[in-house]
Amino acid sequence: MSVLDIKSAESCQYDLVSLGEVMLRLDPGEGRIHTTRQFRAWEGGGEYNVARGLRRCFGKRTAIVTALADNPVGRLVEDLILQGGLEPMIKWAEYDGLGQACRNGMNFTERGFGIRGAVGCSDRGHTAVSQLKKGDIDWEDLFGNKGVRWLHTGGIFAALSATTADVVEEAMIAAKKHGTIISYDLNYRPSLWKSIGGEKKAQEVNRRLAQYVDVMIGNEEDFTACLGFHVEGVDDNLTNLEIDKFKSMIDKATSEFPNFKVTATTLRGVKTATVNDWGAISWAGGEFFEAQHRPNLEIMDRVGGGDSFASGLIYGWMEFGDADKAVNYGAAHGALAMTTAGDTTTASLKEVEKIVGGGGARVDR
Repeated sequence: MSVLDIKSAESCQYDLVSLGEVMLRLDPGEGRIHTTRQFRAWEGGGEYNVARGLRRCFGKRTAIVTALADNPVGRLVEDLILQGGLEPMIKWAEYDGLGQACRNGMNFTERGFGIRGAVGCSDRGHTAVSQLKKGDIDWEDLFGNKGVRWLHTGGIFAALSATTADVVEEAMIAAKKHGTIISYDLNYRPSLWKSIGGEKKAQEVNRRLAQYVDVMIGNEEDFTACLGFHVEGVDDNLTNLEIDKFKSMIDKATSEFPNFKVTATTLRGVKTATVNDWGAISWAGGEFFEAQHRPNLEIMDRVGGGDSFASGLIYGWMEFGDADKAVNYGAAHGALAMTTAGDTTTASLKEVEKIVGGGGARVDR
């Protein structure tokens, strides 16, 4: 029997709803942020990417709950969401003409190459989504009347302001009431917590929200910074992760938070910006399940790899109720997502199944 009691698809209008931020990602391609003369625009966001991956790669019915300033940039983001196949549940905020009251967020990212690591530069102050507060969303209608099988959110949205963590908690309480599975990706970003209390505040907020979570996702840094669980034997560059020590940390986390039915993490050893060791591990029902390890994985654009892992993991649970398949679908989808540009996946289910089955990079004709 599956450790997750997931509602049947027939009884629900949505397979998954994500709560979070959607920004414009501006990518200088092969260039650098501070010298480029042009950017390519993508949409992206830690919580959004998971819902989009489930829709575009895995064919699930998904939606995104977010907020945008009602101006041409916000309408562009809406159009990109629609192109991704999601239902946009957007709280539109009136734009004042300057962006002093509210605005839409942007994230400038360069991919890095070789010894030069990837760089992110966020421009997300005073965004409409950061001003969401309790009472703004009718969660009772969403979970009670329309029916949602799975709620996904995470630490990026929770860190945006003093009110967003309250919105997350409000959504989680409503989801619990109606038997909706809750997943949460810790997604620790030091830059987001810096101005509101740093790592101490991150732990205070994330430990409060963790009590509602069924599926907790995060890498070794996330579990340490957000929940206070330490992995011994990890160096500053996260290149020397010992699996047994990580398992020991997960045992502590699940003992302290017995509501965790599943935990999952990607295992990334950064050799260069374009070559990483890649794998994943998951805990479910008292057992550990490890995905196929992919040493020396060649990467085009690493942003969104963890989000694509999460969407593959969720698909595995929804479709098969199987921990081993879930972690392997997640790892394969994350690996494929990093072979293309942009936050969001362009992989197909057929491609994921090929990689899960041990397929290689021979030309498909």
